Amino acid sequence: MALPSGRVRFLLLMLAYAGILLACFLSLLWADELSFGRNPWQNLWKTVGEFGYPSFLDVWFGPERLEYRSDDGTLLRVENRQILEMNFLAAVGRATWVTFQIATLGSLLGAVLALPLAILTARNLHAPWPLSRLAKLVLDVARSVHTLVFGLLLVGIVGLGPTAGILAIALHSMGTYGKLFAESVESLDMSAIEAVRATGASRMQVFFLAVWPSVLPQFVSNHLYIWEFNIRDSTILGLIGAGGLGLLISEAVSLFQWSRLATLLIVVIALVMLFDGISRRIRQALL
Repeated sequence: MALPSGRVRFLLLMLAYAGILLACFLSLLWADELSFGRNPWQNLWKTVGEFGYPSFLDVWFGPERLEYRSDDGTLLRVENRQILEMNFLAAVGRATWVTFQIATLGSLLGAVLALPLAILTARNLHAPWPLSRLAKLVLDVARSVHTLVFGLLLVGIVGLGPTAGILAIALHSMGTYGKLFAESVESLDMSAIEAVRATGASRMQVFFLAVWPSVLPQFVSNHLYIWEFNIRDSTILGLIGAGGLGLLISEAVSLFQWSRLATLLIVVIALVMLFDGISRRIRQALL
């Protein structure tokens, strides 16, 4: 029996995808899980209004004497918002550096761990079957477990702090690195590799003389992309005690300090945009 053509297969896949979407929507609708809660528009505009005045503006425009009084008029405390916000921005700067450290060291460790596993799983390098299957299993498991889950486990093992975040980033990234690295190796022109093999070169010589020089630009490009993603991912690891911006974000959300949350989100967006611009220039230089 002849297999359906490419267009027919694509149409069947699209129909299957539409069926999945419809099943998801109808099941949520049937369970009455698509409610927007009470007063969604009122809550939306209130939140937008508080986000519209990020807390860092208090450095210039905040009151120098903000009084907090009880219902009977008793003075509870007095704040200088300008000084208070300057101290907060200093804490944001320190947290941003910690977040960058977690993403940078975790990404590098993940790439180093993934490289030998990627070599074993690349089908065109013909690694021994048991090692190849074991390496693929390790990469699949690492890619399947979310960074936060790794972080929760590692906080319980190594304690609170950046070390747990670095290891969580590394373990999850290892799976993604391994898949991308293996696909880069599998896309190589095998004629150059076979030519080196024909000279009697060992496996290590084949890798460093034929494989490594060809895949290095793709490896660097993949590393930059995942590094950029991990900067975003590491901002939430503070929610579980790994330090960095996530800890301040968690505090702001817990205390309903939306103006400070707006400041933190601006910092996260600026950090990602800055790194994206730098990595784009590096990738262009590699072409």
